[in-house]
Amino acid sequence: MKIFSELREKRLRGMPAGEHVFGKKINRIELMIHKEKGKFVAYIDGDKLDTYRTQREAEKAGMTFIKQYKGTK
Repeated sequence: MKIFSELREKRLRGMPAGEHVFGKKINRIELMIHKEKGKFVAYIDGDKLDTYRTQREAEKAGMTFIKQYKGTK
């Protein structure tokens, strides 16, 4: 029987859907932004954060989230 962490790890191996437009690692936490259907989607370590209208908004929100998240990991 597979455990949850194995299933999650298997899902994270591939890239999310859409065109990859931005990627950056900040303190070993990966921020990716993909363009899907005219919107920009921010991913933190492969988990979807949210959808934004512009790439700049997605980058700013991702950076802010990582700065807040950094101390709790």
